[in-house]
Amino acid sequence: MKLATFLLVLSITAWGFQAPEQHSSEPSAKAVARIQKEVRHELLMLPYFGVFDNIAFKVEGYNVTLLGQVVRPSLKSDAERVVKGVEGVEKVDNQIEVLPPSSMDDRLRLRLFRAIYEYAPLQKYELGVNKPIRIIVKGGRVSLEGVVDNETDKNIAGIRANSVSGIFSVTNNLQVVK
Repeated sequence: MKLATFLLVLSITAWGFQAPEQHSSEPSAKAVARIQKEVRHELLMLPYFGVFDNIAFKVEGYNVTLLGQVVRPSLKSDAERVVKGVEGVEKVDNQIEVLPPSSMDDRLRLRLFRAIYEYAPLQKYELGVNKPIRIIVKGGRVSLEGVVDNETDKNIAGIRANSVSGIFSVTNNLQVVK
């Protein structure tokens, strides 16, 4: 009887200390698509995710890599937290860069916002909470990220950004999507 009790306790103890179950194979395309959709949704719902932040991600199997630049340090940790909560995500590699605080960059961000979003041909992009044209400023260097409807809008945004004084360079990474 004592041996049976000992084996029962031993099996319960061993069971209690098992490593978390890992997936033995790669996820299906459907599972990856679901993870991508949920990660995108969670990131877009972050309360302080704004036009001066750019967050991108890659899904490889059950692992997610976060990329981009943010103005607030808390946004980096918030992004990692919400992505870790997505069902099926096992690991998050947070490579988001927190932009250094700079009053000069803050002034440039506001002037760039006005130059781009208040220009009549580009005002359609100002609608909605999540602006499709992201304005990233670091040390006076500007990067335009996001999406626009056509090549003309991409070029206009780049020209408008280049027209703001005090900028050292502009990199136009806007993608054209139909």
